[in-house]
Amino acid sequence: MKKLLSLPPNLVDCFHDVTGLDSSEWFCTCDPLGTPLGSGGGTTHLLKAAFQATNNGLPFDDWLSNERRLILHAGGQSRRLPAYAPWGKVLTPVPVFRWERGQRLSQDLLSLQIPLYERMMEAAPPSVRTMIVSGDVYIRATESIGQIPDADVICYGLWLGPDIAKDHGVFVSSRKTPSILKCMLQKPSVQTLGELFNEHLYLTDIGLWMFSDRAVKVLMNRSMRNDNVVNYDMYGEFGCALGTDPGICDTEINSLRVAVLPLPGGEFYHFGTSHELLSSTLAVQNLVNDQREIMHHSRKPHPAMFVQNAETRIRITENNRNLWIENSYIGEQWQISYDNIITGIPQNDWHISLKGGQCIDIVPIAEGGLAIRPYGYNDKFRGNLHSSTTEFMGMAFSQWAAERQIEIDNIAGAADLQSACIFPVVQNTADAEPILRWMLSEPQLAEGRRLWMAAQKVSADDILARSDLRRLNAQRCRLRAADWPMLADNYRHSVFYQIDLDDAAHEYAANEIPLPAPLPDSEQVLTRIHDAMFRSEVERLRGKDGKKNEENAFALLRQSLIETASGQLQSPRMSVYGDQIVWGRSPVRIDIAGGWTDTPPYCLTEGGNVINFAIELNGQPPLQAYVRPCSEAHIVLRSIDLGASETIRTYDELAMYNKVGSPFSIPKAALALAGFLPDYAAERFPSLESQLHSFGCGIEITLLSAIPAGSGLGTSSLLASTVLGALNDFCGLAWDKTEIGLRTLVLEQLLTTGGGWQDQFGGLLPGIKLLQTSSGFDQRPVVRWLPSDLYTQTEYRACHLLFYTGITRTAKNILAEIVRKMFLNQHTEIAQLREMKAHTMEMYEAIQRQNFAEMGRLVRKTWAQNQALDSGTNPESIRRLTDLVDDLCLGYKLPGAGGGGYLYMVAKDPDAAARIKQILNDNRQHPNARFVDMTLSTNGLQVSRS
Repeated sequence: MKKLLSLPPNLVDCFHDVTGLDSSEWFCTCDPLGTPLGSGGGTTHLLKAAFQATNNGLPFDDWLSNERRLILHAGGQSRRLPAYAPWGKVLTPVPVFRWERGQRLSQDLLSLQIPLYERMMEAAPPSVRTMIVSGDVYIRATESIGQIPDADVICYGLWLGPDIAKDHGVFVSSRKTPSILKCMLQKPSVQTLGELFNEHLYLTDIGLWMFSDRAVKVLMNRSMRNDNVVNYDMYGEFGCALGTDPGICDTEINSLRVAVLPLPGGEFYHFGTSHELLSSTLAVQNLVNDQREIMHHSRKPHPAMFVQNAETRIRITENNRNLWIENSYIGEQWQISYDNIITGIPQNDWHISLKGGQCIDIVPIAEGGLAIRPYGYNDKFRGNLHSSTTEFMGMAFSQWAAERQIEIDNIAGAADLQSACIFPVVQNTADAEPILRWMLSEPQLAEGRRLWMAAQKVSADDILARSDLRRLNAQRCRLRAADWPMLADNYRHSVFYQIDLDDAAHEYAANEIPLPAPLPDSEQVLTRIHDAMFRSEVERLRGKDGKKNEENAFALLRQSLIETASGQLQSPRMSVYGDQIVWGRSPVRIDIAGGWTDTPPYCLTEGGNVINFAIELNGQPPLQAYVRPCSEAHIVLRSIDLGASETIRTYDELAMYNKVGSPFSIPKAALALAGFLPDYAAERFPSLESQLHSFGCGIEITLLSAIPAGSGLGTSSLLASTVLGALNDFCGLAWDKTEIGLRTLVLEQLLTTGGGWQDQFGGLLPGIKLLQTSSGFDQRPVVRWLPSDLYTQTEYRACHLLFYTGITRTAKNILAEIVRKMFLNQHTEIAQLREMKAHTMEMYEAIQRQNFAEMGRLVRKTWAQNQALDSGTNPESIRRLTDLVDDLCLGYKLPGAGGGGYLYMVAKDPDAAARIKQILNDNRQHPNARFVDMTLSTNGLQVSRS
């Protein structure tokens, strides 16, 4: 999605430098200086500028329909938020949320806004290709976006009371047709809203509009006169002409189809004023108050205090409420109060005392100086300087000027406070101290007045136009680099190990920051895991071998999971007759939503949601294990499909389950967990032979995997659970299926293959089901079975196809890279995994409603999500196959980690399924490629005796 931004003029030239964002994806411009265009005219100007710069020879209509775009308006003067007027409100730094994982220390309002807008545009119908939003808001949707209707204009709003709605635009609809806009009203009175309420509903506009190409062109037509862009308001004029009963008669606008929707789980935070900078940040920080969800133990004396990118050498107390310090050096001689916003302060040794409500912003000017701007917490930078209502630093400007013996009429640009040249530019920081003291609280300070009178003075508008944003950003980066060691050293009370540690590693490497001191062994294991992988990444970025720390991270995770089994020692006892055979057989599974959310460490911190179903192939459970007694005190392992065998006589031989290339790693590890190795046995024996004598017999295990290796169907995990299930019965261990599944998770850690819990539970349990776990090391899924009609009814059964591609794949390499990012809290991966969890519930609803088309579409979305995690899941050889049948499928995916193996397809109908079979049979890329008959398993794991 292309992003088009309208920014303050001075930010346009350096936007890509200071943000690091790609200019091919992010287009920036500003409104023409001195020419107000309004929201409609500004949109048109931005579209025209982007078209001229990026059309590549396309006509406008073709360019408009060629891709989706986000239009973000962030080019205002920021009169009510002076601290970020030069920088642009859209780039306002926002502190890491105390309850969140995977955020960056350098995050800003823009980076928080974009993910929701991208989600919504992905969900929009094909005809809707443009979204228009405001740059000074943070909007959250805590629920699934749902289906977006196909309309020309789609307006999202929130259910807010009349006391708030009266100051905004509202969308009015009939109670009988709540999604159809009747009209839009601008700032209606509380009385008007009350009169509407009997027969109507209203949603408060949050500035989030989506347009079809047709609607975009209508808006542009209304914003143009003789090919020139004119002042036109998208909300007060265009919006008020929308709906079935609009307030403005305009035939072309009236004819647009309009849908109005409440944002699901919507939350709206405005960052337009100094007060809102604090109140909105505090509100977001307090969204979660459950102490179990807060990942660090803050020592802030008051919650409304935010210090970031700063060196602060004063003691902050509970009296300093509503405090914002950013990109600043605050020395030992400073005194602060409350309602203070302090930004841009260079290194200094000043004696500054701030009263309640006093704020300071210092901005580098392009010519090399520093603009000194004190102001008041509630200043609006509006109004005539002579007016008694024009506030400046908590008093009327006329009073402030009189106390300092300043003739207002002699101030250049004295039309209003925004254009008044009252802010001095100094060439050295020493001059700034007396000027600040004089301007803030010491009108009698002669040195301050002298320096102010002698200095060049600029207006708020001048600061906006002349600020040196590269210098401002460089200071912020230096201060943030200096903050990292303090955050790391104070990790128990800071956000350090919950942030995006991949981003932190890049900052450490780029700024040559020393690694923090090693963590004690007594620290929480997940913290130690994050720390080990962070160290590995820093070493790798510095050109060193970080393998040791990486292996340590995986080893810590592995050991923690293994300890859950070590604490439950087993007492195996022969529980069959001497001539009996225990026969275990299991289906395989296909995952259709939520895969990867079951994988540690993600599921340990946030829990997982997976939907999968158990299948038999060609009418049989393809994974089988036979366990029988033998007279000699040894263990014999055989594999029918591999044609291999091995005899084990000692504990040392049994303990070699993690030997690379061993065909019997799974049964050896399963025997260990069943109590045939001392670490997992309740009773100790001098040798394996003596234990088997005590057990009552030797053991012979025969395996059959009637399925190719690397299938993607959960083969290795399910073979492990099949062996464990058979041993459970043979040895009288009394494990239920949940315990077998959990021990399979441990077994995979013993083998160092890693992985989650969904594979084994997918086949252990029959049918199609939603599996869910909560955070913590005890990953016992709650199971919710789903109706099987979409897989078993005649009209649907033929539409489910399974094709063996013949292309081998290895999940371990894909798994290791994805898990590595989990260890690092990599923000895009964390966001993607959360999206996959939410998507699983959409799939759950579709299957519950027996909506076949929606289920198939969501399978396609699952495949797209898997590729977003790792593009290697869909190699070119697979893409060539799917391209052949894409139009005939609702959806398709490679089960499991991807890369090869089986291809699962949901055909649009039985005729499409027949056509798919013909196409793929005629275009086989591998001699072993073939369709395999699959049926839903109604039994899951079965264990019986002869």
